[in-house]
Amino acid sequence: MNPGVALAAVAVVSLATAAIGFYGLRISRTTGDFYVASRTVRPWWNASAIGGEYLSAASFLGVAGLILLSGTDALWFPVGYTAGYLMLLLFVAAPLRRSGAYTIPDFTEARLDSKAVRKVTSLVVVLVGWLYIVPQLHGAALTIRITTGLPSWAGSVAVVVVVCLTVVSGGMRSITFVQAFQYWLKLTALALPILFIIFYLAGTGTPALAPPAANPTGAAPTGLYQNVSLLVALLFGTLGLPHVLVRFYTNPDGQSARRTTLIVLGLLSVFYLFPTAYGLVGRVFAPGLARAGQADAMVLLLPGELVGGVAGDLLSALVVAGAFAAFLSTTSGLVVSLAGVISQDVLGGGVGGFRLAAVLSAVVPLGFAFMTDSLALAGSVGLVFAFTASTVCPVLLLGIWWRGLTDVGAIAGMATGGLLCGGAMIAGAVSGAANIPVWLAQPAAWTVPAAFAVMVLVSRATARRVPGTMPRVMTRLHTPERPLATER
Repeated sequence: MNPGVALAAVAVVSLATAAIGFYGLRISRTTGDFYVASRTVRPWWNASAIGGEYLSAASFLGVAGLILLSGTDALWFPVGYTAGYLMLLLFVAAPLRRSGAYTIPDFTEARLDSKAVRKVTSLVVVLVGWLYIVPQLHGAALTIRITTGLPSWAGSVAVVVVVCLTVVSGGMRSITFVQAFQYWLKLTALALPILFIIFYLAGTGTPALAPPAANPTGAAPTGLYQNVSLLVALLFGTLGLPHVLVRFYTNPDGQSARRTTLIVLGLLSVFYLFPTAYGLVGRVFAPGLARAGQADAMVLLLPGELVGGVAGDLLSALVVAGAFAAFLSTTSGLVVSLAGVISQDVLGGGVGGFRLAAVLSAVVPLGFAFMTDSLALAGSVGLVFAFTASTVCPVLLLGIWWRGLTDVGAIAGMATGGLLCGGAMIAGAVSGAANIPVWLAQPAAWTVPAAFAVMVLVSRATARRVPGTMPRVMTRLHTPERPLATER
């Protein structure tokens, strides 16, 4: 595509994001505004914002690329991403909102009456956030390199600069407006080009090319273990994503948190129709894009490949704008959630501490992104989900639904899950994708049960450490609130 058009698309999205963020500055005045938007975000706005931050590089680019390569085996990704929100609705959304906490460490400290648990949870949340930001920066680097020819680092730096400006300017209230806008931009940027392509191909009578081999990369076919482990990672990992969970603290009450989650399920279901369509159209009409290094860029390249000319450039520009919105929105959500944790636990809280923490939260993963190479985007994010499912998820689920959880059990479970899953990720990075055994490439099937088992067994062995505040906290988590009078 024309590099100038691509640069213009990136510039427009970045400027629009910054402008909306600065608008948020006008109404962000208190600490509550910066951390949780003063808990006044209504379900439709919040659902759009969650969709904006949750639909990351893996959703926008990676899912279509995996379908191009693997066909129906890759459909487990959109299924798992969406079904994870159903688990959020059933088990987490309303109780977490009723907890009254600002951050996940706030919740674990209140539930277990333990400063030590708070410190461990904070460390885990920061690790999860940084691990999740890195693939977004890799996606931005890929997009800039493929569409403009600029150095890869330019894309990563652009995302960090824009995110820091918007988060520092207005905190959570500002980012809510930004991410809601970016969800609808991403949906439009995927839907219009693929619909145009489908009607264009139908109108011209373009014959379908022979689809690629079922496994064009030469890797072993996906088996039952990989599919089960991936689903475990996606279903349970969604329950522990810090940038998603902090969104429920911004709802006015538990009822609105449940309504928000229901709306998100609908928004995600609509969105994932389009990456799936890109992957299927690419397999039939542009199998050559399956060659090494091009799968993740397929969404960006397909309009030019199949339409071409000025129309192809304009469609590609729209896709580039949506892709950059995906990187910005997810990174923004992660930076907000990490800034809340770091500022409270390290910098003493307050608006000034939040702003400094936001800059640190964005700059550190930028360094990691410079030092690492991008894996397949959906696959790398899947590993982050596995790590989250093995650490944050068990302490949240057991903390909400089991009265017997103790501080020692929570720490032991998080440490076990983190060490096992983190060790598997490191082993995979060292040995390379071609040499890694299946049980290390997809570790969630055994690391998640291990974390839950250790947490339960150690808690039972230390039952005397169940805090005296447990009955009061559990009553608060599970007692329905009266909806606000202005709820609609």
